[in-house]
Formats: sequence, structure tokens, C-alpha cells
Amino acid sequence: MRIMRPIAIATMGSLLVLAGCQKEEQNAGAPAMPPAQVAVITTKAEEAPITNELPGRIAATRTAEVRPRVSGIVVERVFQQGSIVKEGDVLYRIDPEPFRVQVASAEGTLRRAKAVQLQAKQAADRQEQLKKSNVASAQQFDDAVANLAAADADVAIAEAGLATAKLNLQYSEVTAPISGRIGRALITEGALVNANGAEALATIQQLDPVYADFTQSATDLIRLRKALEEGDLMSDENSADVKLLFDDGTTYGHQGKLLFSEAAVDTTTGQVTLRGEFPNPSNDLLPGMYVRVQIQQGIEKDAILVPQQAVLRDTGGQAQVYVVNAENTVEVRRITVGRVVGQRAVVTSGLQPGEKIVAEGFQKARPGSVVAPSEWNPAGAAEQAGGETAEAAPADDAKAEPAAAAN
Repeated sequence: MRIMRPIAIATMGSLLVLAGCQKEEQNAGAPAMPPAQVAVITTKAEEAPITNELPGRIAATRTAEVRPRVSGIVVERVFQQGSIVKEGDVLYRIDPEPFRVQVASAEGTLRRAKAVQLQAKQAADRQEQLKKSNVASAQQFDDAVANLAAADADVAIAEAGLATAKLNLQYSEVTAPISGRIGRALITEGALVNANGAEALATIQQLDPVYADFTQSATDLIRLRKALEEGDLMSDENSADVKLLFDDGTTYGHQGKLLFSEAAVDTTTGQVTLRGEFPNPSNDLLPGMYVRVQIQQGIEKDAILVPQQAVLRDTGGQAQVYVVNAENTVEVRRITVGRVVGQRAVVTSGLQPGEKIVAEGFQKARPGSVVAPSEWNPAGAAEQAGGETAEAAPADDAKAEPAAAAN
């Protein structure tokens, strides 16, 4: 028994050593893990439009207050409140009878003045004949000519009075000065209106097209103009085109144009007012409505843009990207991100043209690991995702069919 125990221990040790050698040989012969597959983009210098989103308000292109030109009692309101009216449409009627009487009186005055004029003309003609015959004196002829001139003046005054009376009768019908949408009636029938009164009868606003008044910081505007002058930016032929965004983020269906920018800066806010014009055929835009205006004010040259999904954030909030170097090794690079253009972000510092940035496969890539990069195809990735979803449905149906057969 004492002799057999050392022999058993030696035998067991030999077996363990032999098993360890065999395991090492198996591990040495196993294939290495392949590099992780990642999708990358290659940065390049390109042109990026500079689009600013500015707050603004909608304003009517034309606003007119309906006011009476004569004084009197309102006998009828013709228009429907909130409706569309055309220029020249009758809105109110003021009692016309006093003005008809004035017209009749002016017509009588004119007829009397013309009768006096006729008499004066006949007298002047008679004095002219007597003067030629040396029967009448020169003084009598001069008096006749003066009387005729006075009669002519009285006729002119009477004609002007008649025209005024007719105009007042015409003004007894209060008409729309412009075409547009009329608001609520500010007076009712039976009210006394005064031609020199301060209160308007109604307000008309032209809403097609409409203005969008928006503001921009004078500092930003000067910086953009300076960059254009120095050649850092390029001007765009379509830079005068502007777009509207509603308060809920939806885009207005019609594109507008920039009309002008204010020549002065608001001393209280330091803002410059700009005005755009937009078509409004459906009256979707109403005066006073808050909107956001997108305006393209230039194009940045040699900009580097990366997909927003490629930009990561560390625990401190610093933007960073995964860069694949020439040895296909992943490196972490801190960058500075500027504005957003569509689905891409403009990188202001940290990247150079020609570098490879990981756009997909972050969970497979680790700093210092070797990867197998391939060009990123956003359209192909979307199609692949859609195909996987479509394939999953038949698989579920196939699982359901045996279950139904079993039942």
C-alpha cells in the first residue's frame, strides 16, 4: 500500500500535464476573431449653405380703415362681417336725403348764374356795337365787359358748388378703399358719424400676399456681410428666397422672397428688421401670427460635414467621433460642432478632409481595436432594415401554421 501511493500520484500528475498540453495545442490551432465590420464616411471639403432661423410675425400687405367722408346718420350696413370685399363695394349707406336737397339747391344756383351771365353777355355785345358806331362811351363798354366777367365767375362758382353737392351725395355711400377681408363692424345702423371723427367704421386687410416681419441680430448680420466681403462665404443666387415654419414645426407650403432689410437698428433690442413676402391663397396666414422664418444668407466654402449620428458625446458633453486611421485602428477624436444642415452637422474644428469617420457599428468599435471599414450607404441601410422587418413576418407566420395544425 505504501509503495502503490507514490506511483498513483506520479501517474495522476503525468495525466494532468498531458491534458494541459493537448488543450494548449487546441487553442493554438483555433482561428483568430475577425475584425469588426463598421461603416465609415470619408470627410471632404464641400459647400454648406448658411441658413438662419429667425422669429417673426405675419402682417397684412395693405390695411385700410373705412371712414366716412360726410357727416350723417347711418341707415344701412351692407357688408357681411369677416367677408371678402372688393375695392369700390358699398359698405355703409348714410342718409342721402340732405345731400339730394343740396344738389337741387346747387343746380338752381347754377341756373340763376347762367341767366345773369347771358344777360351780361348780351349787354357787352350791345355796348361793343355802339362803341363801333361812336354812340356809346368807352366807360360804358368797360362796365359791360366787367359785368360779363363777374357773371362768368359766378357761373364757375355755381358749377363748383354743384360738383361738391354731387360729390357729397356720392360719399353718402361709404365704399371699400381696397380689396381684402373686412373685420367686424364698429358701428351700427342709426349711429351718427362725423367726417372729422376719430373712430373708423371698419378695417380692411389685404391678406394675399402677406408680409412676414422678422428680426436678426445686427452683430450676426454685420459678421455675415464681412465674411462675404472677405471671401470666406459665397453669395447665393437664391439667397433672397425664404421659407416659413409654423409654431408646431410644420413648413408652410409656399416659398416667399426677401423684400428688404431695415436701414436702422432698434436701439432697445439691437435687432435689424427684415421683411419677406409670401403668397396666401388659402388665408392660412393671419396678421399677428407667430412664425419662424428660414433664410439662406450665403454658402460656406470648404466646410466639413458629418452625419449627426456619427457625433457622440462623452460624460462631460464634449462632442467626439470615432476615426479609423491608416492601420484600420479606431481612435477617439474630440471635435467642435457648429450649425446643422439637414441631417448633417458642420464640424468647425477637429477634422481634416480625407479622414474616415465611423457612421455605423459603434457597438463593435472600441478605441484601439482593429476594424474592417466599408463605405456607409444610408439608403442601403434603410433598405436592409426594411427587408429584415419584412422577413420577420413570414417567419412568424411559419411558426404559427404548425401550431394551428397541431390544434
